[in-house]
Amino acid sequence: MKKFFDDIKKDIKFKSAGPGKKLTDDTSPKPQAPKAPHGAPRKAPTDGAQRAGAAALARIEQQHRPKVQTSQDAIRNQVKRELEAEAAATAASAKNTDVEGACVPQQDASCFSVSGVYFICPLTGKTLTKTEREIHIKEAILMRFSEDAIEASIMMIHTFNKDREKVKAAIDIVSKYIENICKNPTEEKYRKIKLSNKVFQEKVSGIEGSREYLQALGFESISLPVDGEEKTEEFLVLPAQEAESLEQMKDHLERLQKAEPVRAKLDRQPQVFRASQHATRFELPPDFYNLTAEELKKEQQLKSEVVERNAMLRTKAMREKDEQRERRKYNYALLRVRLPDGNILQGTFLAWERVAALYQFVRDSLENGWQPFELMAPGGQKLKDEEESALNECNLAPAALLTFSWDAAVQADIAAAGGKTAVLLKAALLENIKTLS
Repeated sequence: MKKFFDDIKKDIKFKSAGPGKKLTDDTSPKPQAPKAPHGAPRKAPTDGAQRAGAAALARIEQQHRPKVQTSQDAIRNQVKRELEAEAAATAASAKNTDVEGACVPQQDASCFSVSGVYFICPLTGKTLTKTEREIHIKEAILMRFSEDAIEASIMMIHTFNKDREKVKAAIDIVSKYIENICKNPTEEKYRKIKLSNKVFQEKVSGIEGSREYLQALGFESISLPVDGEEKTEEFLVLPAQEAESLEQMKDHLERLQKAEPVRAKLDRQPQVFRASQHATRFELPPDFYNLTAEELKKEQQLKSEVVERNAMLRTKAMREKDEQRERRKYNYALLRVRLPDGNILQGTFLAWERVAALYQFVRDSLENGWQPFELMAPGGQKLKDEEESALNECNLAPAALLTFSWDAAVQADIAAAGGKTAVLLKAALLENIKTLS
């Protein structure tokens, strides 16, 4: 009987011990965060936190434009400030792209016919990706202030501001300022620009680089008293100029009026391949498409609908509308040209570039670029050198294989004279020849 009661006690203790654990489990007690009492009031911010908040708010509310700087260290600081916002925006954009493409299978970069789309900075010669080009060009322009503030400010005006109409309006106002000064060099009123002036505020103030340009010309920021009032206002004032300086101002104005935006140039990435049966096979990276990753996925799903639509009877207007929609999908075109010796020349183009750009690319790659030649598009369409049509209008985007042939009449003359075309492409291209996989 005693053994019976002992067994019952052991059974009760076992059940009251809680759920069982494995021998390998960590049995050490885990620290728990103290729970805040329900409804406890928040502590008031400290004096230091209040001061930090006030300083942050003051920075947000500041709207003044930084003055142009000339020292190398100061320019670097300005570059840093200018690019912080750009970097933040780029990071946010990249994050959104990652989210969009999360459900789309990613291909190995080595599978692509070309690694991506690249650009060359005209100021530094550096090769850049699409996301790097704008920030890099802005940085290169700002760094030029230490060398030539006039040139840098002109580049800034034309490159940093996207609205060309607003840029033109600002340049017209600045031109008027300078023309009045040159016509009336002794009149002090023409050498003063009131920054609160309505025209200046509406037309000039909002254009990045406009104030830097005026300061590079010699205008100085000065606070002057207001007639009949005890306050002062900020003016840009140009000291009296000698005749030689006025002529230089005219030259600088002409440079401003004729300048163009600084744009990164598309890197053609010329590449030569040996003769291959895979010449018509293209695997393009996402950079080539004017679509998001999700839209690309939907595009694959709609291919069956294209077959059905092509089987329908459609009007010419319907077909043209579909073709225009198709052309807008692509930003770039990867083109290959099969040469008479079997080798294949490849290059990257903007989808809306003219056929003449393709001819020039091939001509620049030939050892004898002076010889006339012809390019045949898929389907037997002969492209003309002087043709004004865009590549995407000739159905060459996003990729196509063309056929190269020499002008038959010229070749006959060369053969009659005992000559022949031995090497087609330049040696520098043939040194890096590859095999299409």
